[in-house]
Amino acid sequence: MTAQRPAGAVARRPVVVGRIDRALAVTGTVVEAVGAGDGWSAPTPCAGWDARTTLNHLVGGIRIYTAELTGTDAGGEHHDDWLGADPVGAFRAAAEADRPAWHRAAATDADLAQMTVRLGFGTVPGPLAALIHLMEVLAHGVDLAVAVGRTDLVDQWQCADLLARLRRVGLDDFRRPGLFGPELRVPESAAAHVRLSAFLGRTVQGLPAG
Repeated sequence: MTAQRPAGAVARRPVVVGRIDRALAVTGTVVEAVGAGDGWSAPTPCAGWDARTTLNHLVGGIRIYTAELTGTDAGGEHHDDWLGADPVGAFRAAAEADRPAWHRAAATDADLAQMTVRLGFGTVPGPLAALIHLMEVLAHGVDLAVAVGRTDLVDQWQCADLLARLRRVGLDDFRRPGLFGPELRVPESAAAHVRLSAFLGRTVQGLPAG
């Protein structure tokens, strides 16, 4: 999986891997806030999902990504119970396994470019897999923050950066039931996390959408 590089060349970790690190840290802070207030039953922008269901989905996805990157068994299906009695600890453990998995598998841009990752809907190139993973970690962190009124913890810069990346790639092929709904219209002056949620088809409370 590791590409050869000329002698003396400096290896550079892919930017998206650094973004994943940062998203895991920010979402971890949000998860701790949800746990501190026992907000697991709070509804999220994901239709029909409360905070616990959303976090369980996220942790399951992280575990499955980690298993794919390391060639190991995830230990369960995506929507099994990954949280048990300690949702915060479950997220922390998943994140602590996810970071080094990306660092090893995608140590350089060349490594990432040569990778493929098997996801639930098919095998995708490494760069797209990393972007989808970043989107899952960051967007569901936003969902949890919205659920418990802690959007002050959201990284607005990273939401804006991700939204720009997603607009370049496009989500049209993924806008179907079970994945993403149609993009909702919100003012360009809205906060970055609101614009990101609207792009992903999340219902945005308090703002016109359609």
